[in-house]
Amino acid sequence: PGPRMESLPEAVLIRILSSIPAVDLVLVCRLVCCQWKNLVDGAALWILKCQQEGLTGAESEENAENWQNFYFLSKKRKNLIKNPCGEEDLQHWGEVENGGDGWKIEELPGDFGKEFPSEEVHKYFVTSYEWCRKAQVIDLRAEGYWEELMDTTQPKVVVKDWYAGRSDAGCLYELCVKLLSENEDVLAEYRSETITVPQGNDADWTEISHTFSDYGPGVRYVRFEHGGQDTLFWKGWYGVRITNSSVTVEP
Repeated sequence: PGPRMESLPEAVLIRILSSIPAVDLVLVCRLVCCQWKNLVDGAALWILKCQQEGLTGAESEENAENWQNFYFLSKKRKNLIKNPCGEEDLQHWGEVENGGDGWKIEELPGDFGKEFPSEEVHKYFVTSYEWCRKAQVIDLRAEGYWEELMDTTQPKVVVKDWYAGRSDAGCLYELCVKLLSENEDVLAEYRSETITVPQGNDADWTEISHTFSDYGPGVRYVRFEHGGQDTLFWKGWYGVRITNSSVTVEP
């Protein structure tokens, strides 16, 4: 008979375990025996899995205190905002305020506009002559971010948005993002100033971003709201242009 698994050197056992899907490691292998539990709970196995799947770099190695959480967060990382560029009209956006002539979706670059820095973005939302606002509420548990992770690890919540004006019209832009509890109490909030883009601007796209960290336990939802208008009160769609909004949970 060959050697029993428990007689294998720990380094060999870690290499064998690293070939098993991560969910099975946590839900099945961890329950086999004390030795396997300790290996699954330790850093070495998850460092190896991260290396095998290209998830490591100098920065992540310095900052990842819990390698298991780092692995799962890295694998799950995606934009939690649905329809960020208007490809599905206003689908997934709620609490829509249609001031003036309301929201409109246009193709890049648009009149008196410029192309977006990324070739993957083809459309944008544009506002009118009175305030237009829209929002999304992200259910973190439904997206796979379990309560203990949010309460204990408190991973970074990174928010980004892009806005631009037409070169022939001035406009206003605002962004407000809130981290909410189960009962939708506000646990943390980022609110930009009201940003003014003057008439005669260069129509360049500008990124605005904020990172939530150390926000305390209890976060279950992210509420993302943005909007704007033009400053000349011209009928039509001369207000701020917005696209490529994102909310990501980062390791």
